[in-house]
Amino acid sequence: MTATTPLSEVLSFPLLHAIFGRRSRRFGLGMEIPSGPLAFRSDAEPLPLSEFERALLIAAATGVTGWNFGVPFGPDRPDAHGHYTARFTGRTAPTAAGIGTPVLFHTDDDGVYLTDTRDATPPEGLAEAGEDERVAAVVAHAEKHTARLSDRRLDLPSAPGHLLDPNLWMANAPGSTLFMPVGDASEQFLGILSILVGNGYVIVDDETGSPAGDLAPFVRAGLLDEAKAFPLTVLQQSSYEANCMELAMMAHNVVLTMQAIGLGGLFYNGVNRFSVLGVFDKDGVEGLGFRFVRDERRSLPNAVGIDGHLEGLCPPYYPDMRAAVEAFVARKFGPGGAYDRATPGPWRRTADVKASVEPYDEPFVDCLGEIAQYVFDKHGAFPGTITTMVLPCYVQAQHIDTAFYDEHYGPGAYLRTHAEHLARWHPERDASG
Repeated sequence: MTATTPLSEVLSFPLLHAIFGRRSRRFGLGMEIPSGPLAFRSDAEPLPLSEFERALLIAAATGVTGWNFGVPFGPDRPDAHGHYTARFTGRTAPTAAGIGTPVLFHTDDDGVYLTDTRDATPPEGLAEAGEDERVAAVVAHAEKHTARLSDRRLDLPSAPGHLLDPNLWMANAPGSTLFMPVGDASEQFLGILSILVGNGYVIVDDETGSPAGDLAPFVRAGLLDEAKAFPLTVLQQSSYEANCMELAMMAHNVVLTMQAIGLGGLFYNGVNRFSVLGVFDKDGVEGLGFRFVRDERRSLPNAVGIDGHLEGLCPPYYPDMRAAVEAFVARKFGPGGAYDRATPGPWRRTADVKASVEPYDEPFVDCLGEIAQYVFDKHGAFPGTITTMVLPCYVQAQHIDTAFYDEHYGPGAYLRTHAEHLARWHPERDASG
């Protein structure tokens, strides 16, 4: 069976069938529930996802589908396109104001991988391609932006402390693929902060009742309006919430695509993020290999990034927050940045639209840096009360053992795609049993 036949079947699967047929189907080939009323031992060996199955799920989560349309208007610059968008790369899941920080990690029997499409240019000819060709191009493009970080499955111990106890029997099991979407709250914070500063808001530390830094010069200069106060804790929480929403939508895209393919698995969060990120490396649990910063003001270590792959806009990757802010501004207005008129975009007159957006001037950058440094100095981390790297949820995909559901559940426990999956996608496995 060629890859195009399963793809055409997925494309013809109705969206509402995927939504209404979505369930957590935890029991996969090769698994065992040792006791209780649903005790069952699979007679089959685990069956890893094929490269094509895995690629479809990756593309569903973070595939580049063209250009996003940006935030087109803001009252602070009424004659220009909105300056809020940080990336015009359009992906399958939305991100707040086009800040676009999420990446996708996954692990299976062959290793650990990172897919980073944040700044990817859409595939050539995508808008003119037919439906099947368009999807195939998005899938191939996502594979192109996937890097292998390790040649073995994530070393996540099946033990309490690393996994929530009810997940010990199935989480990260052989044959499964575990997807781990991660967002960067440091960039999310700076993106939202630039919108607030652009519209004159004074960030106030609501724990002290004072401005978050020496903001009086910016009020006097007219950049900020002291009548417009915005609580720092709300900004911090908003940054975290925005990341969580984006990552959850990426994950749900994967889950809906699993229904169309006929894969089992689930969307869950009963995994210790610190184990996954790598805080227990000295105990022999390497995780994904994130760098952590420890500070006496924080009870838990803070994951700031993976060197060379995903680096937060904060120390230790930058000497101070002013330097981090300058890097953020360069991503928007520097060569190759969102508003570089030499780079493509979604409009008929892309260069003209981008030319309408003036880069942030020195006082604006100073104000961003003052607030960001205040947050870092107060908390010993950025954006402060929340983690720099955000990992709130996981998706596990696997081939279900229909025999388990036939024995213990009534009709409708799985979809037609699950019933026919082995015959259509893995005929050699189906024929051998």
